[in-house]
Amino acid sequence: MTRSLQQLIHVGCRELHLDQDARRDLQLAVCGKASMRDMTQGDLAKVLDRLKSDGFKPELKARKKRKAAPRADLRLIHVLWRKLGESGQLRAPSRAGLNGFIRARFGTVWGSVPADVDMLRDWAQIDQVIQALKNWGQRSGIDFDWDQHRTPLGRASQGDTLI
Repeated sequence: MTRSLQQLIHVGCRELHLDQDARRDLQLAVCGKASMRDMTQGDLAKVLDRLKSDGFKPELKARKKRKAAPRADLRLIHVLWRKLGESGQLRAPSRAGLNGFIRARFGTVWGSVPADVDMLRDWAQIDQVIQALKNWGQRSGIDFDWDQHRTPLGRASQGDTLI
C-alpha cells in the first residue's frame, strides 16, 4: 500500500508539473519530511490529499472484466464455484482459486491440467469438475437453484412429446 501511495504521489506531481525539488518542498510543508522513504502511510496520505486539493484527480483503473466462458458447461463450473464462494466454503473464491482447486484435485488423476479452467476441452474432465463441485455443495448444504440457469429452449413444455 505504501508503494502504491508513493507512485500515486509521483503521478500527481507529474500532472501538476511539480519537479523533484517542488515535490520535496511540498512534502516538507505537509508532514515535515522531505523524503518519502521516511514517511508513514498516514504521511503519504496527507501529501496525496494536498495534491488532490491542488487539483490532482487520480483516475481509478477499471478492472477488466473477463468474457464469459466460451461453453455452457464451463460457465456452469464458474457458477458452481461462485455459489460455493458466496456460501463461505472457499478460502480463495477467485478464478485463481478455482484453477488451484482443479490442479490440486485432478492434477495427479489427469496427468496434466490446463493453466486455466476455460482451456478445458475434454467433456469427461469438465464433467468430473462439475460433479466434484456439485458434491461439495451438497455436502455443505448448498441449494443450487437450477431453474434460474436453464434457458427456455432447454425445457420441454407440457404439450411436447419427446421421442
